[in-house]
Amino acid sequence: MDLAKKHPLWRKPKHHLDVETSNDHVHWIELFYDLAHVVSIFVLGNYLSYHLGFTGFTVFALLFIVIWFAWFDISLFNSIYVSTDVQHRYIMAAQIVTIMIMSSAIVHIGGAGWMYFAIGYALNRAIISLLYFRAKTVEESKTCLPSHMFRCFAIAAVIFLISAFLPAPYSYMVFAGGMVVLAALYVAPKVGAVFQQRFLPRFGHMSERFALLLLIVAGEGFFKLVITLAEKGIDNVVGDVLVNYAFGGLSVFVLCWIYFDFVGNGKPRDNEPATFVKWTIAHLLLMLSAVTIGVALSAEVKIGFIDQYPFKYALIGCLGLAAYLYCLLKIQHVIERRTAHRFATANVRYMGIMLCFVTLIIVPFVPSIVANMVWGAALFSQILVPVRTAFKTLTREANQALD
Repeated sequence: MDLAKKHPLWRKPKHHLDVETSNDHVHWIELFYDLAHVVSIFVLGNYLSYHLGFTGFTVFALLFIVIWFAWFDISLFNSIYVSTDVQHRYIMAAQIVTIMIMSSAIVHIGGAGWMYFAIGYALNRAIISLLYFRAKTVEESKTCLPSHMFRCFAIAAVIFLISAFLPAPYSYMVFAGGMVVLAALYVAPKVGAVFQQRFLPRFGHMSERFALLLLIVAGEGFFKLVITLAEKGIDNVVGDVLVNYAFGGLSVFVLCWIYFDFVGNGKPRDNEPATFVKWTIAHLLLMLSAVTIGVALSAEVKIGFIDQYPFKYALIGCLGLAAYLYCLLKIQHVIERRTAHRFATANVRYMGIMLCFVTLIIVPFVPSIVANMVWGAALFSQILVPVRTAFKTLTREANQALD
C-alpha cells in the first residue's frame, strides 16, 4: 500500500513545481525551528552588549551572518521542496539541536567554545546536505539541482569539521574557506545554484519567512529593554528613565511597522538571479542592523534625561538605523511595487539616514533627551511623513475623482 497517497507523513520531498498543489504558508516545523534562532539571536545580542569594541562588533557580525545562513539555507530548501514527511521531521529535530549547540558556544567563542560552534555548524551543513540527497532520489529533472546542492553542502560540512580541530588562527581561516564554498554554491557564474532553471523558490513562502525572522530579531530589542530594567529594578528608577524605557519599546515597534508597511511579505519583482541575491543580502543586513539597534536601545534604561548617551551604544544605534533604512530602500527597489512606495520615497529614507549621522555627531555634546529627539526624528519620520503625504495625496485624488 502506498501510504503517501493517504497522508503527508509518508510523502517524499518534491519540488513545488512537481506537486499538484502547494501553498506559501510556513509549516509549524519551520516556526519551531525559528524558536531555536530566538535563543541564538538573544545570545548574540548579549555578546555584543559585553563586547562593544571594534573587535567585539566584528565577531558579533560574523557570527550573525554565519548563523543567519544556517537559518536561510534550510528555509530555502523548504521553499523549493515540499517536504513534511516523518523522516523530514526527524531531520529537522536534529537540525534544531545543532542550533542549540552553536548558541551555547557563543559566550566562549574566543576560547573553547569555538570548537563546539564549528562542530555544530558542520553538523548543520551535513544535515542540509542530507535533505538535498533525499530530494535528489526523487528529482526527475535532467538538470539535477539537489545533486549540486548536496555535493557543495557535503564538502562545506567537511571543511567546517576540520576547522574545529585546528589551532587559531588557522581554524578561522579554514572556516572562512567553507563559507566561501557555500557562497560559490549560490552565485558562482554559470554553475551557481541561482543560475539553474530549477532554482525557483516559492517567493511568497520566502517572503513570509523573512518577515517572521524580522519579528524575532527586532523583538530581541524588547528582551534587552525588559531584562535590563528588571535587573536594575523598576522600583529603583525615576520618571525620566521610564520615559526612555517607553521610547525604546515604541522604537522597536516602529522598526517593525516600517518594514511591514513598505516591504514586508513583498515578492521579488522578477525571477532574475541578481534580483534574488539583492533581496536576500538586503534582508541579511537589515536584520543585522535590527539587532544592533536593539542592543543600543538597552542603554535607554541606564540613563536619565540630562545624562549623555553612552557613545558606544549611540554609535551602533545610529549606524544600525542608517543601515536599516538603506536596506529598506534597497528591498523596495527589488520587490513588486505597492501603493506605499509612492510615499516612502528615497528622499524620506535619506532624510532619516542624514538625521542618524547628525545624532552621532552631537551625541557627545548634548544630554540624552536631545539625542533621543533627533534619533527619534530619524526613525519616526519614516512613518509620519509617508502617512501624512499619503493622506493628503489620496484625499486630493478622491476629491478629483468625485469632480
